[in-house]
Amino acid sequence: MIVCRTKQEVFSLINESNRLNQALGLVPTMGSLHRGHLSLISEALQHNDIVWVTIFVNPTQFNNKEDLTNYPKNLENDLKLIKKISNSINVFHPSETEIYDGKPFLKKYDFNRLDLELEGKFRADHFNGVATIVAKLFKLFKPSNAYFGEKDYQQTQIINRLIDLEKIDLKVIICPTIREENGLALSSRNKLLSIKNKNKSSIIYKNLVFLQKSFNKNRNKLNLEKIKSEINFVDDFKIEYLEIVNNKSLQIELKFKENESYRAFICVNVNGVRLIDNILLN
Repeated sequence: MIVCRTKQEVFSLINESNRLNQALGLVPTMGSLHRGHLSLISEALQHNDIVWVTIFVNPTQFNNKEDLTNYPKNLENDLKLIKKISNSINVFHPSETEIYDGKPFLKKYDFNRLDLELEGKFRADHFNGVATIVAKLFKLFKPSNAYFGEKDYQQTQIINRLIDLEKIDLKVIICPTIREENGLALSSRNKLLSIKNKNKSSIIYKNLVFLQKSFNKNRNKLNLEKIKSEINFVDDFKIEYLEIVNNKSLQIELKFKENESYRAFICVNVNGVRLIDNILLN
């Protein structure tokens, strides 16, 4: 395993892989790795000659300073977990100054309203921050494939749009959400939950599965308010949103169309920890 802290170190290694015409797989992360991240890395290993994992907590995608401060970090453990998968994986762990060439900045993009729905309603400029850093990583590594989890499905659609806007030639691979035993989608933020609240969080996925079954049984008789009430009734739990949107546009439609696919998105604030999830309905 090679751990690089500077772009120059990365350039030297990438030039060698380019000379050998190797397929490069990129797995961007903010560290505090869990089984979800490791599944992305394992998938990348199967389809690329060389795999890079980036570990960088990007400040420009946080609209809450407290959230940024509290975001869990454990580089030593992250490297141990990666090494267990393969010793041939390379890691890029830059400083803010290194990756941003100075002070972090935000670039504004036109995402055709993809960034204004769901998470975008609660986290101003979050997706511009994501796109700013992801564009930098894509241009640095020039990967053949980049790997992201379905839990962050809205983010994957933003990144696909970014690729079109920046005219970047690569394929985005969306990998299935990995879950806790109780169904809770794995997230680095899960470490901030109390054991009691983590156990109670099973209600989130349980209701998504119920919604999926209900949608396929009779999509015109869905009761989202009942689901919201059930979750809000749990101590420390507060629904921020529960929406059914078009799977491509992420827009709410007045009437469901037979030839379109739909996805349910949910965000629950559990004592200050935001838990997001989604499920394809049809």
